[in-house]
Amino acid sequence: MTLAIKLQRVPSAQPSVAFAARALAIVLALGIAGLVLAARGNAPVELAWEVLNSTFGSSFGLEDVGLLVTPLILTGLSVWVALRIGAWNIGAEGQFYAGAFSATAVALFIPGPIWLILPVMFIAGALGGLLWILVPTLARAYADVSELITTLLLNFVATLMVYYVATGPWLDPSGHALATTARLPHDVPEFWGIVHYGFPLAILLTFVIAGLLNYTRWGYEVRVAGSNPSAALYAGMPFRRRLIVVLLMSGAIAGIAGMLEVAGTVHRLQGGISNNFGYLGIMVAVLARGSSLGVLAGAALMGVILNSGIILQTQGITVSAVLAITGLILFFTAIGNELAHYRITRTEPVAS
Repeated sequence: MTLAIKLQRVPSAQPSVAFAARALAIVLALGIAGLVLAARGNAPVELAWEVLNSTFGSSFGLEDVGLLVTPLILTGLSVWVALRIGAWNIGAEGQFYAGAFSATAVALFIPGPIWLILPVMFIAGALGGLLWILVPTLARAYADVSELITTLLLNFVATLMVYYVATGPWLDPSGHALATTARLPHDVPEFWGIVHYGFPLAILLTFVIAGLLNYTRWGYEVRVAGSNPSAALYAGMPFRRRLIVVLLMSGAIAGIAGMLEVAGTVHRLQGGISNNFGYLGIMVAVLARGSSLGVLAGAALMGVILNSGIILQTQGITVSAVLAITGLILFFTAIGNELAHYRITRTEPVAS
């Protein structure tokens, strides 16, 4: 008689197992990166200490991480919300740009006091992201056109639109800055160093969305529709209506991220303002799995990785090497996240 074992995938991983798997994956990735850096003549231990000290050893480092985490929370939440109903919003990057564009238009061309204009900019940013995903949403809902393709292609349109206005019609008339608009007259107030109120707002919005999805009938129908659309239709749930609302909400959240970035961090509209936050939000949503609070953890991890990459560049590590290390960490983390769903189980003994 021999005892047979096999790997079995379970729907959800225990939080402790998932955390341990991700932590081990990050350690392995850093170990491999350290060996490669050592082979190139660098001192990996000294570099690691410099990264840790610069990131967590001063308020300035933590403030930099806070600025990076804010848009990552919102773009990750944007993609995560769409996933709840089984849709992939790959266009958070374009919706981010559309939100920044709309908020900048309000700030530059509508006069008024800050207490009035900032809320209008916030609404404009949300509407910009919402309108940018409107056509892909309607195409998916009424013609079953894949939102993967339509949202992705609109990213390039939004990026080029911002480049055009920042270097043409909206170019800073003072001539003090190139390829950018004038400085916006209204800023999102800061509450801790250079970290603005967009940071707590992003966290609050995450909890609000989590509450809607977990404790309301609407959220229950969204989750059912996302897990089994046929069952939702059989139960009389308005799948198409829920799909439209969720995707429009997803675009609006990404647009808010763009508004906060332009009004709270950069203070100007310029090409490349996103820093690929929309695409990185996909990774945040994947790492979060089905947990809304996982969005916060995934965004924090991504923020630390991005900030570490900036610090490594100041230590003479090339951009290509930094990108390779970043990709290695994300790759191993994704693998660890998936392996956390597998268990070793025993099967019935078989006669040998």
